[in-house]
This record gives sequence, C-alpha cells and structure tokens, in this order.
Amino acid sequence: MADHTLSRRAFLKGCCATAAIAGVAPSMFYAPPAAAGTPHDTLVHVFLRGGIDGLNLVVPIDGNDRGHYEEARPSLAIAASGAYGALPLTLQGGGGTGFGLHPSAAGLHALWQESRLAIVHACGMSTTLTRSHFDAQLYCDLGTPGRAGGGSGWLARAWASDPSGATAGLPLLGVSNGQPASLLGNTDALSMASPNEFALNAGPWQWRESGGGRPANLVGVNDVLGSFVSGRAAVEQQARAGDAALRRIRELPFTATLPAGWPTSTFARQLWTVAQAIRFGTSLRYATLDLGGWDTHDGQGTAGSGYHYYQNRIAELSEALTAFYIEMAAGGESSRVTVMVQSEFGRRVRQNGSGGTDHGYGNPMLVLGDAVNGRRFYGTWPGLDPEVLAPWFGDLPVTTDYRQVFSELLIRRMANNRLGQVFPQYAGYAPLGIVQGQDMPPVYGIPPGPRTRLRVPAA
Repeated sequence: MADHTLSRRAFLKGCCATAAIAGVAPSMFYAPPAAAGTPHDTLVHVFLRGGIDGLNLVVPIDGNDRGHYEEARPSLAIAASGAYGALPLTLQGGGGTGFGLHPSAAGLHALWQESRLAIVHACGMSTTLTRSHFDAQLYCDLGTPGRAGGGSGWLARAWASDPSGATAGLPLLGVSNGQPASLLGNTDALSMASPNEFALNAGPWQWRESGGGRPANLVGVNDVLGSFVSGRAAVEQQARAGDAALRRIRELPFTATLPAGWPTSTFARQLWTVAQAIRFGTSLRYATLDLGGWDTHDGQGTAGSGYHYYQNRIAELSEALTAFYIEMAAGGESSRVTVMVQSEFGRRVRQNGSGGTDHGYGNPMLVLGDAVNGRRFYGTWPGLDPEVLAPWFGDLPVTTDYRQVFSELLIRRMANNRLGQVFPQYAGYAPLGIVQGQDMPPVYGIPPGPRTRLRVPAA
C-alpha cells in the first residue's frame, strides 16, 4: 500500500511552492495539453520596439523621391548604388520599384527575390497620432489605437474569438522576460524568455527536483507541486496552471543548441525557440517576440562609414528572419507559417542636428512566408515631396492602417473573420491581396468567443 503520510517539511515545501508559482503565474498561464500534430497556420509577430527608421531599411533609390531623400538626409542617406548602396527591389518581371533594401539586409533581399517577402508602404495607426513610444506600443499591443484600457491584447482576442472552437496545447507563446501586452487576458498564453530557463527555481537548488544525485527519499518542489493544489481557490488554480506549463515545457525536447549557420544573437535564439515550438507539434497558433533598440535620436550612422549601429541592427534582424524561414522550409513548415514585422511608428524624414532622426509616423511593414504574394509592394506610397509631408509636420503619413494588414492575415491564414472582437474600433476592412487564402465577410459585432470570454473594449 502506498504511504500517503505527509511530513511537516513536505507540507511547508508545498505551501511555499504554491505561493511562489502563484506569484509568477501571469507568465505561466497554460491550458491542459491537447492532442498535438494537427496541421494549422501559425502567425509570428515581430515587434521592432523603439520606432525603426523605415527610410533607412526601405530606401528610395531613384526619381524625385531620391532627390527629396538626399536633401532631407545629407549625412544619413543610404547610397543608391555602389559597394554600400541599397539592394534594388525589382518586380517579378525584373522591372524596378524605385526602392531598395539597406545593404545589410541581404537575407531579406534574397527572400524578396524568391517572392517570399512583401512590403506594405506607409503603415501605422491611421486614427491616432502620438510620438510617445509607450502609448504607441501599448495601442498596437492592445489593438485599440488611442485607447489603453480594456484588459486584453489583440493576439489574446484573436485566439479567444477563433470560430472553429478548436483547442491547442500551446496556442499563444510570447518569447519574452515578461507577459507581452498583446497576450494579456487569455489564460491559454504562455511567456518565457527561453525554455531552459522556464522553471520554478526559487530556494535552495537541492529542493527543486528529484534525482540528479540527490538523496533517494527527497522529492523535489517541482515534482510535488501538483499534489498540493487540488482546491478551487484562485491561488490554487493559478498554481495548477503554472504547474501544467512547467511540466509541458519540460516534456518537450527544446534545445539551446542552434542549427549550423544559425546566427547567435538573442533575437535569433528567440526565433529558434519559436521554430522548435512549431516543429514539436504543439499546435502553436500565435507567437510574439521583440527586437528593440531602434530609437536613434543621435549618431544613427549610415552604411559603410561612420557609426554602424543601424547597419548592425538591420543585419541582426535580416539574418535571424532568414535563418528562421530557411529552417521552416527545410522542415516542411514554411507553407503554414507567416511572419509579420511592425514598429510602433517611423522616424522623421529630415535628419536632426545630432545626426539622428526623431519620432515620426508612417512606416513600412514586412510580411514573410510561403503564403505571401511576395516581391511586391502594397498600400499607397505618398512620396517625399515636402508639400505632401507638410500637413504631417514633415512625417511620412499613414496611408494603410496596420489593422487592415493584420485583419487580412487573420481572415485568409487563420480563418477568423471576427474583426469586431479582435479590433473593436476598426471597420471598413478590404483585403490588399498580401497573402493567399479564402476571403470571408468580416464580422464587426462582438460575438462571444468559443473558449474564453475576454473583456473587449467598446468600439
């Protein structure tokens, strides 16, 4: 007969574990594992926090806009040709577009050439203008430009409103040290900096797990937690969710060893975590991660001379995204993975007196994947004529609301047309044709989600 006697020490250990895991539960919310391995699409959201200079990444290389660009940026303009010149972006038939990519974005340029990359001109929040990083990022994360309340993020609502009512083992993943605001409000979301660090590691290490040379009669905190949280109190429910998350991640064969040739930056390692989660058949639907450091008010530099900060940052972005795509293609997953890259706003067209650029407005958005109708620009390019920019205080205006792009991805790739629940203030959606998939008429009301009834901000 099994001995169910509980010692005082074990009880105290269990109580401490419950309190500890409840304290960090917001980053460990997790649903019970469901059957995995069913093919489905995954959207990977990359947020370039800090306001990337889109005119440094996607560069005008000819015509009138080239003249305006060089006049506005006498020491920051990326060359139109030469050793450190922009990489020309041509159409399928070889015709020019008038634009090129920063010379450090060679990987992204190769994906453009293979029709795996599309660029949307002048994206942003069309209904709200703010130059605050904090406000703009929060508005984007919550999917409610101009409104910071509501209690739930747009990715959380995207999963909660999924019309199929399907379940998934790991539907929402944030690769981050904290809970991304876009995932707030959904207990199916899990956030972790890295799988190897995702553990309950408070207190003496000898108490954490059984085995590993420890005494045979020692039961570790991570092994006994579940037996202490069978009640219905909120703290116990949170602890059970955290325990399920810890166990699920430990069961998956995540590795910190990168594939050969994979870049070694933190951002690249985070994308490797996403790639593994997709490959393991966890039914991952939405993943989000950040690459920051784009707020260059001074010393921004250009390609090939002077300070190379932006040159190196763009190379980091390009190399990691390219490695991710190649890995997904090699494993046969790239047909159902779409990457979307946005920043909270762009930079001013005209450089400032400190060799940098200040906060702006419109910015390019990147969409990457096999399902992308690539090697094309989408949206409306307003041009850099100072008369066009004047009503926007010298900024590139927003001509495409970012929610229009995200809505197309939701409808055509995720079969979710409940736009009123995901973006409650948005209406008037029309597809741009960026990705392949079936169109459905958008639903602008707020029907209840099949799983989680989130608090949705009023329109």
